[in-house]
Amino acid sequence: MNILVVKANNRPDGISTKMYETYIAEAKKEGLNVATFDVFTENMPYFGQDFFNALGKLQNKAELTEAEASLLAAKQKAKDAVAVADIIVFAFPLWNLTIPAPLHTFFDYIFEAGFSFHYNDKGQLEGLMSDKKAVILCARGGVYSTPEMQPLEMSANYVRHAIGMFGMQLEDEVIIEGHNANPADAEKIIAAGLEKVKASVHKLKQLA
Repeated sequence: MNILVVKANNRPDGISTKMYETYIAEAKKEGLNVATFDVFTENMPYFGQDFFNALGKLQNKAELTEAEASLLAAKQKAKDAVAVADIIVFAFPLWNLTIPAPLHTFFDYIFEAGFSFHYNDKGQLEGLMSDKKAVILCARGGVYSTPEMQPLEMSANYVRHAIGMFGMQLEDEVIIEGHNANPADAEKIIAAGLEKVKASVHKLKQLA
């Protein structure tokens, strides 16, 4: 079983960073095969006109610019990492109601017809990654699980919808929230969440 952990926080003291570190340490302790894709250290050019220019040039067999070639290479690297993974673990924070920009770029790279989804004969979108499972590890300082705040949460929700479109099964989800909103209980909230991260690794161990 190949596990890919997509790390999407470059803050050393970030709570989702601690979730990532805890997951990696526990997975190695359990002898699981784990690889990391750090979206903040990888070359991740934004998805935009350079990409569409590059596609047109590929179709016409024209020479690519350095920027176009770099973008296509980065996109392929992300796709290759996902292609060989059986389990994909996303470790990320909620920043300003959504996911960090490099993680969004990662999803832009793998949202590709013929790779992660296709359209069936009825024109309906179908995921092509039903053989893969996903795990969400998300940290958010506020409390977004209440009915009035949940509609504003566009980080874990985004990732859920994306992997759903890919056809991946959501195997587990660990959310740490409220540590900034409730500083007196922050240590307890974080510690309890990290124990759930360890438990998530043990669940996957049973699948191996």
